[in-house]
Amino acid sequence: MTLVEMDRPTRDGRGKDGALRDWVRALEATAPIAGQPRRLLLDAIADMAQSKGDAPALISAHGTLNYRALVERSRRYARWALAQKLGKGQTVCLMMPNRPDYMAVWLGITAVGGVVSLINTQLRGPSLAHCIDIVAPAHAIVAAECVEQYRAAPLSSRPKIWSFGDGDYSPIERELEQFSPAPLSEAERRGATIADRALTIYTSGTTGLPKAANVSHRRIMQWSLWFAGLMNAGPDDRMYDCLPMYHSVGGVVATGALLVRGGSVVLREKFSASQFWDDIVDWDCTLFQYIGELCRYLVNAPKHPRERQHRLRLACGNGLRADVWRKFQSRSAIPKILEFYAATEGNVSLYNVEGKIGAVGRVPPFLSHRFPLALVKFDTVSGEPARDAQGRAMRCTTNEIGEAIGRIGMAVAGSGAFEGYSCAADTERKILRNVFKAGDAWYRTGDLLRMDEHGFYYFVDRIGDTFRWKGENVATSEVAAALIEFPGISEATVYGVAVPGTEGKAGMAAIAAHAKLDLVGLRAHLAHRLPAYARPLFLRLADRIDATETFKPRNNQFAREGFDPTIVRDPLYVDDPGKQAFMPLDAAFAARIAKGLIRF
Repeated sequence: MTLVEMDRPTRDGRGKDGALRDWVRALEATAPIAGQPRRLLLDAIADMAQSKGDAPALISAHGTLNYRALVERSRRYARWALAQKLGKGQTVCLMMPNRPDYMAVWLGITAVGGVVSLINTQLRGPSLAHCIDIVAPAHAIVAAECVEQYRAAPLSSRPKIWSFGDGDYSPIERELEQFSPAPLSEAERRGATIADRALTIYTSGTTGLPKAANVSHRRIMQWSLWFAGLMNAGPDDRMYDCLPMYHSVGGVVATGALLVRGGSVVLREKFSASQFWDDIVDWDCTLFQYIGELCRYLVNAPKHPRERQHRLRLACGNGLRADVWRKFQSRSAIPKILEFYAATEGNVSLYNVEGKIGAVGRVPPFLSHRFPLALVKFDTVSGEPARDAQGRAMRCTTNEIGEAIGRIGMAVAGSGAFEGYSCAADTERKILRNVFKAGDAWYRTGDLLRMDEHGFYYFVDRIGDTFRWKGENVATSEVAAALIEFPGISEATVYGVAVPGTEGKAGMAAIAAHAKLDLVGLRAHLAHRLPAYARPLFLRLADRIDATETFKPRNNQFAREGFDPTIVRDPLYVDDPGKQAFMPLDAAFAARIAKGLIRF
């Protein structure tokens, strides 16, 4: 049987020939990685610079770096790291909004064996301090606009601080001027290979504060080359990237996939629905990296006179809901949507190269050995995969919902490597052992999926104490801890609730207070303590928080009741976007939310 025969067509997909070509390109693009252990992403970009030195690589409102300038700038950062005597494997924290220098920083430092931690610029207070402290950095590079929030964080660690832009710390741009942009010598590279850790990228996981996921050079090359193949990226392509560069998709996938093929990337600091189509047309973009929430914003926005005047040939991303998918593709006339499912630290990934609306992907039979995925029955009471009488996990049947897990294998591309977190205990908690046989080990995604009769997978929901809002994972325990800190609150539990017309779930908190609650002060406290996406949108003021027999808050019941004042007898409040204050939530306001008339 040929590969083409094994790749079955789908009724509303792109057909077997087009899908097969996508898979083959991705396989061919990543095949050389294992045989070139010293070749890092900076090397691949430097090779491109030899023929495309003057071509734009990274473009933004802060300026443009062409290929030659990006490589030379990265080498200066590499020599800066060596001059600071940064040890191999030591960490530099990077806290900076999207701009070309962002990538030059980590490309250079990691090329000589350093590790760069990409800090979420929305974090505040203890959560920001936690993310910095857990990686024990020797240095931190902080953009001028982030200096005040960095300074306010209650840090335990004491890295040396360098300012990028105006600031009262050591100015790193001035420091760079003394270093040569010439190619790095073998001695300067200090034996860095694809097996070495390059980045730590933060993920909230399923519980608690953010965790620092380890990302090796191998993983960076795999992501960059794999997506370059899937998207068929070339030197004439221009990617529009308005996702945060501190996340793996916005900072590595969207950028690396274009730079290894000689294309260019337009970096926008923040997404704007009103300016999106002007940007796409003015910058002549051919590719767009999305998360589902951005596409929903575009669908809900008024029609734009230029939304069909673009040259976009493909949109690539994740979290695009079926109903939004249809409207977005029909309205914008983008020929192809490439939806995928993956996690920064995970070893499970799926790709929907056929364009099956609503699906996150499938595993072609000829690639099953490279995608170690299983769906197992899930016990909602224990919060763990269900086990049979022999103590083994049970695989789901067709269209049965279960947790996605990935077999942990050798650390080579496509075989199920799990690189873990900076904390060994966090790493161990994500590993499921003795799953189908004694001694095996599988990575827990914390996600519920189902597979249909054609082998397509569909995302269903998150497991555990997180929900996703505004494209970010929110750890409920972190939000609850911030609420408990406020005077007068004795108990708090946090959960996600569905809001009509939005992706993911919005935060809602059930609160028990000793006395009359200062809602103005509470809102100010949360704004200081938490990033915007993590702040609860709805409040439920209860006399007490009922618990289960195992002393856990009845979050499932709270979530089912939601913010419907006809069901909930406790006082309800909503963070009114117009008044910028917590306001009583009555039936009339709730009805407007239900009809999608209120935009959050």
